[in-house]
Amino acid sequence: MPAPVPPPPSPPLAAVEDAPSEQPVSGAGHRLRLTLLMAGSCLPILGAVLIAPVLPRMRDHFAGTPGVEALVPLALTIPALSLALLAPFAGIVVDRLGRKRLLVIATALYAVVGTSPLWLDSLGAIVAGRALVGVVEAAIMTCCTTLIGDYYSGRQRDRYLALQTMCASISATAFFVLGGAAGSAGWRTPFWAYAVSLLLAPAMAAFLPRPRSTGNTTAPSPVAPAGTTTAPSPAALPEPAGRSFPWRPLAGTCALTVFGAVLFYTVQVEMAFLLDDMGVTDPGMIGLAIAASSLATVIGAVVFTRLGRTPDAWLPVVFALCALGFAVIWLAPGPVVLTVGAMINCFGGGIMLPSLLTLALSKLDCADRGRGTGLWTGSFFIGQFICPLVVLALTSAVGSLTGALGVLALAGSVGAAALGLAGRRRVPLTAS
Repeated sequence: MPAPVPPPPSPPLAAVEDAPSEQPVSGAGHRLRLTLLMAGSCLPILGAVLIAPVLPRMRDHFAGTPGVEALVPLALTIPALSLALLAPFAGIVVDRLGRKRLLVIATALYAVVGTSPLWLDSLGAIVAGRALVGVVEAAIMTCCTTLIGDYYSGRQRDRYLALQTMCASISATAFFVLGGAAGSAGWRTPFWAYAVSLLLAPAMAAFLPRPRSTGNTTAPSPVAPAGTTTAPSPAALPEPAGRSFPWRPLAGTCALTVFGAVLFYTVQVEMAFLLDDMGVTDPGMIGLAIAASSLATVIGAVVFTRLGRTPDAWLPVVFALCALGFAVIWLAPGPVVLTVGAMINCFGGGIMLPSLLTLALSKLDCADRGRGTGLWTGSFFIGQFICPLVVLALTSAVGSLTGALGVLALAGSVGAAALGLAGRRRVPLTAS
């Protein structure tokens, strides 16, 4: 999954009755509150990765359905389209409807739409239900992030926002294993896990205090699963007179983010099919292999935060790593080498995604950061959504899935070379 990035500071939206806005919050109530918010933040990650190991079994079940080769991967990624469309507006919706009430309702609905494939027999209906999962996920993600901003302030709030993204990244690895183990009992079985939100919803209603506003302040924007950051809502920041939004410099970064998301999510979406083509059909083994690649993403995130290099320095390297991972998968003689290639690719992706976000934020003033972060998040999820469509088109063109990954290896290499040349051209200008 995308790598965790420490969020930029933002002023508190509100204080709760038992928590002065400038004092650290502690105690048993605080720990329960934080646990519920972190658990809620992991629900969208559950939706994004849980069914990845059972995609081949879904494809076999719906083998007679027209367009099954495209529809089954879309069942995994279509929630990202909903998130992409809603990301720039989610903060406004939450502000108008109220955080806690919307969170409780959305968490309960998550169980209904998430478990819908258990009783739906139409692949088209399942894909439509998955789109609704993305709508509910957008509400949950935004509410959890905004409530962290409501309940906490200063460094404590920033620490918990960073913890939120880290929990999402680590939970992805566990969910891949869970999905693989549950999938051994049938492709529908992993969808029962969505019912866990029925336990969270009443706990949130009972134990999350209702925040009260303390004035004209700013709310964090929605957070994308594991790898994005949070920023003030665009509606909350005034636009200074005579200054325009930096559309042109941000557009290039957003386009690069779409490309990077395709390179990163290809392994997440297609890993099960690649292993299935090599004779690995046990969902448990597939889940372990995908979990290993997901763990490599977390390691890449740690490397990014520890080394502290600039995005311009990182991006050529990580695009080259993604390309190398694709090349290893393309030439892999067996599932072990294929998994190594996937880990190389995801290690690069774990560094790539926060690098792209940092690059985007560097082009934004404080008053533009909410809108800019929403646009970047939308670009990221658009890349995730179109990923299986791109792979399907390449597979049709070259005749095999591994051949399609070979084409992506070439594309990633070209991207790495172009970014390296662009970086060298900027160095003399910076030095002068």
